[in-house]
Amino acid sequence: MTATGTPARRPRILADLTPLRASADYRRLWFGNTVSWIGQGMTTLAISLQVYDITHSTFSVGLVGLFSLVPLIAFGLYGGAVADTVDRRALGLYSAAGSAGLSAALAAAAFAGFHHVWFLYGVVALQAVCAALNAPARSAMIPRLLPPEQLPAANALSSMTMTSGMLLGPMLGGLIVGYGGYQSAYFVDFVAFGAALYAMWRLPSMLPDRDGAKGGRASVLDGLRFLATRPNIRMTFFSDFCAMILAHPRALFPAVAGLWYGGDARTTGLLVAAPAVGALLGGVFSGWQGRIRRHGVAILLAVAAWGTAIAVFGLTRNLWLGLLFLALAGCADTVSMVFRNTMLQAAAPDEMRGRLQGVFIVVVAGGPRLGDFLAGSVADLTSPAVAVTGGGLACVLAIGLLTLRGRGFVRYDARRPTP
Repeated sequence: MTATGTPARRPRILADLTPLRASADYRRLWFGNTVSWIGQGMTTLAISLQVYDITHSTFSVGLVGLFSLVPLIAFGLYGGAVADTVDRRALGLYSAAGSAGLSAALAAAAFAGFHHVWFLYGVVALQAVCAALNAPARSAMIPRLLPPEQLPAANALSSMTMTSGMLLGPMLGGLIVGYGGYQSAYFVDFVAFGAALYAMWRLPSMLPDRDGAKGGRASVLDGLRFLATRPNIRMTFFSDFCAMILAHPRALFPAVAGLWYGGDARTTGLLVAAPAVGALLGGVFSGWQGRIRRHGVAILLAVAAWGTAIAVFGLTRNLWLGLLFLALAGCADTVSMVFRNTMLQAAAPDEMRGRLQGVFIVVVAGGPRLGDFLAGSVADLTSPAVAVTGGGLACVLAIGLLTLRGRGFVRYDARRPTP
């Protein structure tokens, strides 16, 4: 009981579902995105399996990621500018319809026995273009559907959507391909897009608020100039680079599985899955995040926790202990992502939200790839242990330097968001 005699509120532990209860539009959008993310995870696995079945080349399978990454980075900034110019509902609806059509094309080609790797590469590239147009529009909608105090909870729920897609999608895709062939996985993905399309169709029109901006088409350069004058928003990207470039050991997991743990491909799979499991748990147990007001401090601590967990992982030689620290790193990454996304949505004016989400896509897509390259290069010159532990320590050092330079970021208060 409180001093006034009213029952004391129990601290929230599990994810805050208030956004799902408060907004029917957000509820439909979240459910549709969750279903479509799982479907896309199925298709991603199915394409990789089909490419290998056609070519029997791991290099060819690796090219799938390249054909996805390049359009995603190239169109990420452009997609954000488009989202700040046109009706975001229409952009989200048409780009989701494009992704659904591409899944239908994959299913039709597989049913017809049209097995050509160049066709799969082309579809992957077009899927990335649709994603680069869809994601900024969808993310920029959230602050229009929910009040500012519900944004951390909404972003935690979104993290669960993405992690569920990464975990459940490949698992279901493998089962469906095994029993029904590639065409079945592609067709299920096409059907799953129906939920996302219905959610977008039911939304109201969402033209960007251009009252304070110049008329005409939104400019990518204007977005970058805006970012150059907003130190707190810039810090969200710099802090993510510390984690994703300096301390991202994913490329070393196949070598680590054998050298450290005497394992095989199944051990590699466990190492890959552990951060995703931790990220999912970070979303499930995210109820406390709504009470945090110092979002800048939360981001810095979360990134430092990521680097520390990765550094300790590099020192372990017990598999289960290593998986634990990778899971802790994944949980810390979710915390960082929730507050970074919340700052982008709350501190930026509506007419800039699409372009900043476009920059976010480029950072999220490009940072881990640069991290893979750096980790692989350092491990080749020294050893995997030096690359992993050294990378984690470098991340902690870099975030410490950012903390000293970004005093305004440390003082950031969600009750008075300043970009």
